[in-house]
Order: sequence, then structure tokens, then C-alpha cells
Amino acid sequence: MKFLFRSLLFVNALIVISCTSKTKQQKVKDKPTNFVIVFVDDMGYGDIGCYGATGFATPNLDRMAAEGMRFTNFYAAQPVCSASRAGILTGCYPNRIGVSGALFPHSDTGLHPNETTIAEMLKEKGYATGVFGKWHLGHHKKFLPLQHGFDEYVGLPYSNDMWPIGVDGKRHPVGKGAGKHPDLPLIEGNEVAEYITTLEGQDKLTTLYTERAVDFINRNADKPFFVYLPHSMGHVPLGVSDKFRGKSEQGLYGDVMMEIDWSVGEIEKALQVNGISENTVFIFTTDNGPWLNYGNHAGSSGGLREGKTTSWEGGQRVPFIVKWPKLTPPGTICNQLACAIDILPSFAKITGTKLPELKIDGVDITGLWKGNVDLKPRKDVLFYYGKNNLNAVRKGNWKLVLPHTWSSYNTKPGSDGHGGPRKQMKVETSQLYNMMRDPGEQYNVIAYYPERAEELMEIVNAARKELGDLNVGLESGTGTREIGKK
Repeated sequence: MKFLFRSLLFVNALIVISCTSKTKQQKVKDKPTNFVIVFVDDMGYGDIGCYGATGFATPNLDRMAAEGMRFTNFYAAQPVCSASRAGILTGCYPNRIGVSGALFPHSDTGLHPNETTIAEMLKEKGYATGVFGKWHLGHHKKFLPLQHGFDEYVGLPYSNDMWPIGVDGKRHPVGKGAGKHPDLPLIEGNEVAEYITTLEGQDKLTTLYTERAVDFINRNADKPFFVYLPHSMGHVPLGVSDKFRGKSEQGLYGDVMMEIDWSVGEIEKALQVNGISENTVFIFTTDNGPWLNYGNHAGSSGGLREGKTTSWEGGQRVPFIVKWPKLTPPGTICNQLACAIDILPSFAKITGTKLPELKIDGVDITGLWKGNVDLKPRKDVLFYYGKNNLNAVRKGNWKLVLPHTWSSYNTKPGSDGHGGPRKQMKVETSQLYNMMRDPGEQYNVIAYYPERAEELMEIVNAARKELGDLNVGLESGTGTREIGKK
């Protein structure tokens, strides 16, 4: 009888545990989906192990790709800092909303208050929103994250090289060159928390951003949240904590990438500990390609042509990994076209949130994330750069490069934090490349496929009408809007 009684108690305990577990699982399943975006600065297409990186390891990112989906034809919104950030947060081509290039400490412009960010969109559904890292969409208070839908912000308002300290750690003469910049402000909320005045001060940034993001996740695990983690690294000057300094075969840049990979692991660990990993869309991507003239302090384009600030593939094609447990088939590779501007409408689809009232350019790519990799939600990608210059367009496997000028990296690079020279180049007449056979853009085949060029020119002409193209004297188009002004 005693044995029977104990057996019944054991069975009842198992039933209670099972029911409790199922209840917890059901609660997680019924909760709105969380979103995390890790957005890295100046990291090239070839700077992750599963994309071919050498000289350092990225086990967390490789695991994320193995458990999720890796894209091979994903593009940043533009190949430069501020414009790229405007695109990922608003779902718009940056030139549509007046954002171009990189904003500086003396700039009096920023993201217009009429533009809707991912954070503002999700706030309508009751999401907690936090950004930890580089903002670069205007440093004046009216442009900072708290005025664009974020509840919390810790980070730099612009690039970490926009300060008066040289590569040697010494201060530039006041009022001359970089000496015109103020000390680098680390902002919390709307106020400066401290100023970074030494190279050693930059070593803490990756860990600081990560710890604040993890803390935000821990505090908001019981409600839906959106974490945007735009790392300052690997933009020069490179900074890395003692945990990773000297750890890679590649040197300081490899150390920085290893710490970025650690950051991804810490975020995943926080999601797991809080039991919300399976209810979170976790995205990793970068703002543009590598700044190649910095030599051993720059990343790898993975064999693609050129790098940051160019409209060649190395400037704008970037890594993209998405993990959406139970919905994204593990280990999937997606070869379809996609762009950073597609993230906002995809989050809107998942949450059932209405799209911004003002026109956007992104499309819903959640079908791809769910494993339907034969879908083609994005038909083409426009390559704008400069103030408003349309330099190329891609549709399917074909890319038409239009006449334009660019600064080439085909010169001797610098090293150890010093940038090398770049060479001014010009595309005199349109060029056509087959991206499937020639991702390195080495063989112009326009003479053999003139009909393809004509097809792509139809997209170009429509874009010029709506968004403008300074290459042909069109400063704006019928669909462009103004940047925010102080």
C-alpha cells in the first residue's frame, strides 16, 4: 500500500509538472513576438565564419545561422552610416526621406519627426523599446531616439571617429581638422552621461552596449519588446575589451569581431534564461561593407568588388541572419533579393500593425523567413549614394551599373588605424553584370544582353521620376520628403 501511495504521488507530481510546463509554453506562444536587431558598423560580407571569415572564429553567429536562415543577396539601404540607419528604421530608401551620407557633430539635421520608425510602430502595440549603441540620425535632442519611439537609449550620437583624438591617442590642435570636433559624448536618455576622451574609453563600448541590452531584456521579459543594438564597432578607431584583445590570428579587427560574436551570444543567452528565445525574431546584419583603405583595421568584402561608400557589391551587399524558432527552418540559405528596408514591413506583418501613413519602400519578407525561399517579394534593389545619386539597379540576377564617379580602394591601404588614399574613378557608360555567374562584377556583358539593360532602365526611369537622380541633374523626385531640421 505504501508503495502504491508513493507511486500515485509521483505520477501526480509528473502530471502537475507536465501541466505547468505546457501552461508556460502556451503563455509564451500566446504572447506577442519580441524583436532583436543587432546592427554592426563597417562589417564586411566575409566577416562571419559561415560567410567565409578566416583568422578568427564566430561560433555564436555560426550557430545562429545553423538554427535559422542566412541570406546571400541581402543589401543595406545605402553603403554609408546615417543613410543606412535611416533605411533600416523607417523602411524607406534613405534618399526618399532626405537622409544621405553621414551626419557630423556640426550637422543641424536629423530624422524628420513625421517619419515612423520601427519603435514608434511597435509602441502602438504596447512594446517596450530600447536602443543601445550608435544612433547617427541627428545628435540634437529633437532627433535623439527618445523622440523617435524608444523608451531607453544609451550610446554615441554619431560615429566613434568624430572626435578630436588621433590614432596615437593624442588630442588634435583645437580648431584644426579633427580638432574642430567636440569630445565624444556617451548619451543616456537625452543627456550626456560622460565624455569619451581616450582610445581606452572606446574599448568598453561593445561590452557596455551588450550589458545594457541584456539588462533591458531581463527587465522586460514579461512584456513584448524591441531591442535595437547598433554597435559602434568595427568602425575605426577600433576598440575591444581585455576579454578579446590579442585573441585572434587576424589582429585587432579579428578581436573586435570576436567580441561582436560574444555580444550575440550574450543576447541569445538572455533570451534563453528568460524562456523567450522561441518567441523572438533575432536578426543580425550590418550597415554597409568594409572601409578597405584602413587595411588591417578593416574587414573583408568576401570577394565582392570594392567596399563602403561605393555602389559595387562590396559596398552594399551585407550578411543577414534571422532566427525565428519553430518558424524559420534551421540551417536554411536564402538566395532571394532582400534589403534592410524590408524589416519594418515584416515586423508590421508579424504583429498585425498598420504600416506608416507616409509611403515606404520596404516589402514584407516574412514568407522567406518561414522557409518559402522560392518566393520573390522584392523585385529589385536601387543603389543610391551621395546626396541623391542613382548609381545602379539590380533585378533578379542582373545588375545595371549607371554612369557615375566613385572613390576606389584599388590603391595601397593604410594600417594600424591610418587610412590609405583612394582613387577617383568613373563609369563612363552603363555596364551590365550577371550576379549569379559574376558576383565580383568583373565582366561587363551589356553588349551581349542589351535587352536586359533596357528592362532595367525602365526601373531606373521610374526611380528617377519618383526619387530623383543627381547623376542626370534631378535633385529630387515626386516622392521625396525633407530631412528634419533643427
